[in-house]
Amino acid sequence: MLKKISSAKECGLYKIEDVKEIDCFIATTPQTREIANNPLVMGVDYTIRLENACCEILKNLCSNKLLCIEENETIIFNILRGGLNFGLREALYRAFGWNRHGCSFISAQRARKDDDPQKWHIIENEYAKVYMPERASIVIGDVVATGTSLEHAVKALVREAQNQKSQLRSILFFTFGGKRALEILKETDKLCRKIFPGYEKTTLIYHEGCFTVPDENTALSIKETGTDLVCLDALMAPEFIESKYENPGYPLQRCAVYDAGSRAFWTHEYIKDVFGYWSEMKKLADKGVSFEKVLKERFPVLDYKKFKDADLIEICKKQLCELGRLFNSNLS
Repeated sequence: MLKKISSAKECGLYKIEDVKEIDCFIATTPQTREIANNPLVMGVDYTIRLENACCEILKNLCSNKLLCIEENETIIFNILRGGLNFGLREALYRAFGWNRHGCSFISAQRARKDDDPQKWHIIENEYAKVYMPERASIVIGDVVATGTSLEHAVKALVREAQNQKSQLRSILFFTFGGKRALEILKETDKLCRKIFPGYEKTTLIYHEGCFTVPDENTALSIKETGTDLVCLDALMAPEFIESKYENPGYPLQRCAVYDAGSRAFWTHEYIKDVFGYWSEMKKLADKGVSFEKVLKERFPVLDYKKFKDADLIEICKKQLCELGRLFNSNLS
């Protein structure tokens, strides 16, 4: 399913071959592997690493002639607040030396529905500052689980382009996400080709993998439905899979990014979230659940024998100790 485009140390790029409607890739970088493996990467450190990763991916796309954007036509479309994680304005500057590309902003805050907690809706979408040149190439970054925010944002994007009599040329989308990102961008591509005669292409970049978003039926002992991005049944870059052997805690993480907004901008809340997960995992370990069992549940493609003497209780203690230290330092 994956065709290798490049495998440089700075950035590996794989095309998802069975996706025909749009250009769809999995990109792997040292920075995004560290983000997805190590929850202690947070705050400014997290956003800088993600910006660096996007910079390397942009250069890789360009060198492989997979990019069709120009400085004066390019708009970064920020979906607040998740889009700010990716640092795409700065990534374009660092990748190509661009200084005159524009930025637009739209708010799209989702929440679970009161009458059905497994469904989501937009509760805040009042802020918008959208600029469009006559011919526009759009670059977007966001974390996508259910796709509620992305679906709202791309509809607003197309509507604004029509209102401002702009012709969309292309969309380039970066995500830590699951299959809903692909589904939404396929529909968006179809709509753009219908509305904008000169529309050229839609490109989707998955960081490290197209992850699974668990629902009520997903066989995981601990999960946050509709929000987690998990490795079970995911399509992932080979480098990312191999990186899991570096630390027995890596393949047991609940989510590739947890809550991206708090991870970047309010680490106090983020640390509590991750601490809560490892506390629940410690309870399972205390009841006799083994590392092997949890590994087979969360990341079955890995060989547990390569994790010599891995002990779930000790892994949990280490994670909780490090997170507790950070939590206490946040309070001081």
